[in-house]
Amino acid sequence: MWNSQLVADPPPGTLELLELLTSPALTKGYTTVPFFPSEDSKLRATSLNIRRGGNCPNSLQVLEQLLSQHDTLQLHLVSPLPAAASSATQRVISSFGAQSNIDFSHCVYREESTEAASSYIMRSETSGSRTLVNYNDLLEMTEDEFGNIARGFNPGQGTWWHFEGRIPDTIQSCIRLLRNVLPKATISVEIEKPGREGLPELAAEADVVFYSRSWAESRGHKTPEQCLRAEGHKKASLALCTWGEEGAAGLSRSTGESIHCPALDKSGRDISVIDAVGAGDTFIAGMLYGLICHPDDWSMGKKLSFAVRLATLKVQREGFDGLGRDMLGKEIGGV
Repeated sequence: MWNSQLVADPPPGTLELLELLTSPALTKGYTTVPFFPSEDSKLRATSLNIRRGGNCPNSLQVLEQLLSQHDTLQLHLVSPLPAAASSATQRVISSFGAQSNIDFSHCVYREESTEAASSYIMRSETSGSRTLVNYNDLLEMTEDEFGNIARGFNPGQGTWWHFEGRIPDTIQSCIRLLRNVLPKATISVEIEKPGREGLPELAAEADVVFYSRSWAESRGHKTPEQCLRAEGHKKASLALCTWGEEGAAGLSRSTGESIHCPALDKSGRDISVIDAVGAGDTFIAGMLYGLICHPDDWSMGKKLSFAVRLATLKVQREGFDGLGRDMLGKEIGGV
């Protein structure tokens, strides 16, 4: 099935897929409260859920489920983590499941740290608001550390590197290094957080760009199509923008064609949102699956539709378990 080690000389024509995380995998605590508390007050929560988070790890978890029939592809996580023997690191690795064959050998282990980055999310039942408090004392990955990892791959082999746009200056340097060290690499980036400096310049370096609705609206765009046509993509052959309950849009630079796919339940029923956290990460996993595993036999419209329907399926359940199985079952059954 899957080889959990990096294959030095993969079979001709295969593609190594590497998910690059430029921020740590997170421990996330989700607390639901009746209403947001005032300062220096006491309130009983109605639910508590603790699980691993992080944009790239979430995408990686879903993507591995979708790739169950593609055993020539090897997935890797590259991330700063606490000490290799720490319980925090073992929890991150075990969160992918006992049967996971994701390769963690390229993670950078901070032996002086014993705790993973943490994010505490408080959701108000009254207003639906989410308040986040983050903590992270892990040192970020450096360009030199990244370069050592990249040089371990075969420059003649095709690879796909996906970046979360957390630290634009560092990531931009890493992408330029990749272009020199691994000329056959395909690079995608996620542009998500409004107001973060350097994201437009980062988008200009990528082959595929994923924009979030919040970032697009912060730039004054009223629709995903407006965002895609207004933003410059010097290298990108494909740009995509998610728009929540309104689905997503994609723009092909080679044809100039714009496609929009709404988020609809095929049965015509209203979508019951149970857990929207990670929906964007799921969309990215769906698009990567389409682009890598069905580059020619799926149209761009089908790839986009698959990713939107996968994200729609995700918001109707807690977490990510079983997403790939259920989605591929719908594809086979024509649902």
